[in-house]
Amino acid sequence: MRIRTLIAVALAALAAGALPATAQTTPEQEVRAAVDRMFTGMRTADSAMVRSVFHPEARLQSVAVRGDSVMVRTEPVDGFVRAVGTPHEQVWDERISNVEIRVDGELATAWMNYAFYLGDRFSHCGVNAFQFVRTGQGWKVVQIIDTRRRQCASTPG
Repeated sequence: MRIRTLIAVALAALAAGALPATAQTTPEQEVRAAVDRMFTGMRTADSAMVRSVFHPEARLQSVAVRGDSVMVRTEPVDGFVRAVGTPHEQVWDERISNVEIRVDGELATAWMNYAFYLGDRFSHCGVNAFQFVRTGQGWKVVQIIDTRRRQCASTPG
């Protein structure tokens, strides 16, 4: 009986060793997960999910062109989070594409094209540039700056 137990234990140990190791995530994958979490929070009107990706000192900016002038508009993160969580009739759906992520230590950038839809209706498009810092709670957005246009060469979707 004892030999059978030893053989069973040995076979179990061999089988366990043959299993694939748990996959490790890369910093790039972690940054992408934070980007996806923010846009999922927007689609589901989950302000807590959206808030979870932001650093306490984060800011939101948009580049606007009016005639020959280029302006930068800054919006508070709190206002954005509140707007996401306020009930609205249509889903806020920001569809992203061509995401490029770069990481250097505790700093990361995610650059992407986007097309924003209210429900099924196209609203605007442009480029998002996210800046992240790695904290004890994971990658947090310290800044998002975007462009906004009514017409794009192609729209993700």
